[in-house]
Amino acid sequence: MTGHRDGVDDLAALTGPRSNRRVTMQQVAVEAGVSVSTVSKVINGRYGISVATAAHVSGVIERLGYETSLVARSLRNQRTNVVGVLVADFEPFSTEVLKGAADAIRGSGFELVAYSAGGRVDEHVGWERRYLSRLMGTLVDGAVLVTPTVTDVDSDGPVVAIDPHTGSTTIPTVTAHNLQGAHAGVRHLLDLGHTHIAMVTGRVDLISAQLREQGFRDALAEAGVPVDESLVVHGAFEADVAREAAYELLRRPDRPTAIFAASDQMALAVLEVARELDIDVPTDLSLVGFDNIPESALSEPPLTTVEQPIREMGRTAVALLIELIAGVEPTDLHRTLGTDLVLRRSTRAPGGIPS
Repeated sequence: MTGHRDGVDDLAALTGPRSNRRVTMQQVAVEAGVSVSTVSKVINGRYGISVATAAHVSGVIERLGYETSLVARSLRNQRTNVVGVLVADFEPFSTEVLKGAADAIRGSGFELVAYSAGGRVDEHVGWERRYLSRLMGTLVDGAVLVTPTVTDVDSDGPVVAIDPHTGSTTIPTVTAHNLQGAHAGVRHLLDLGHTHIAMVTGRVDLISAQLREQGFRDALAEAGVPVDESLVVHGAFEADVAREAAYELLRRPDRPTAIFAASDQMALAVLEVARELDIDVPTDLSLVGFDNIPESALSEPPLTTVEQPIREMGRTAVALLIELIAGVEPTDLHRTLGTDLVLRRSTRAPGGIPS
């Protein structure tokens, strides 16, 4: 290197607006006019440099946008101070979970990264294991799994599951009162006078889907209404599958007067099909969903639904994960949050006035 001015020119060439290269510690040292070891001491908060020098170097770091490598940081400190949220795909439920995760991360000293399996769940069973093996210990200190496809994950750090898979597991979990919520949604339809009620079910491998179906069945049984098994149709928590279920139900000569869908995403798919078939909601068909995602209030008509606190679930899961990373032993490793029925304009008595 010929001198400081040349070094700055070289640095400008490397870090100007047209460059995508990562700023290095060496470049920070050149710009600040100090040694690489001095920059390292500032980054790691070590002693041996003056307050003025530390402030000067910190200003250069900020101006150049220098970031330490997560991998290098983990190798040096055995921690990354990053938590991951792993989702099957970015859809309304996982998006609300991520909002809650972002709430929990503020002021915690941790950073948050999100990873997606990027496709249909049935084509990616076990995706959590693959992601965890790549990320844990080098990129993240712990992870939240959203609607996982497995229970037997083995990782080098703590893991929390939101809306867990069926089967025994030692993974800490956060879920909602699915049984009570579904019961309340179907009870509402029964109270309106509906007895010919169908259900579009969720993923059979998730506890939440099983409990919502059980709530549907329990509510009918308590009302003395037999379950017509031909009206219980698989929807998989996916809009395209739910659309096929809706066509199957709504093209029947004895089509149901009401449908309970195990998620809002599926309920909104049913609403679209009803509109295509000129079936008016709620005049000809009452519809209840589950989740209360933001889209449910924006549909026409707005969707009556069971609200589970999705954002709070994300917040609770990340808060629990940070405790586990810190070595804290939480008093409750399996947390269940309440649900509420939200009445809107997609339900009414058969041939009667809106609810």
